[in-house]
Amino acid sequence: MASPSVTSSGSEDLQQLMDQRKRKRMLSNRESARRSRMKKQTHLNELTAQVNQLKDQNNQIVTNINMVTRIYLNVEAENSVLRAQMAELSHRLQSLNEIINCINSANSTIDETEVKAFG
Repeated sequence: MASPSVTSSGSEDLQQLMDQRKRKRMLSNRESARRSRMKKQTHLNELTAQVNQLKDQNNQIVTNINMVTRIYLNVEAENSVLRAQMAELSHRLQSLNEIINCINSANSTIDETEVKAFG
């Protein structure tokens, strides 16, 4: 009869060992799950911070684009005014050159007439 009680005690020891291993595994799994959740939360926080940073950068880029567009439109308007002024001044210069040519031609004709008259 000693054998059954030893067997029962050995069985209880084995059961306790298995229960202890099971508890250890459960604790290990809980800790692993906790670390996994913390890691996931940290990653989420990093992504959220990155999203906010990218939104800020995007807003700065949009602001810069708007500013450069305004400057470009101002330069284009000024350029149009300058082109119109250049066209007007070119036209005036051409007219003045024509007047000078007429005067020079008239002077040349007068000089030739004087040379013939006195010559």
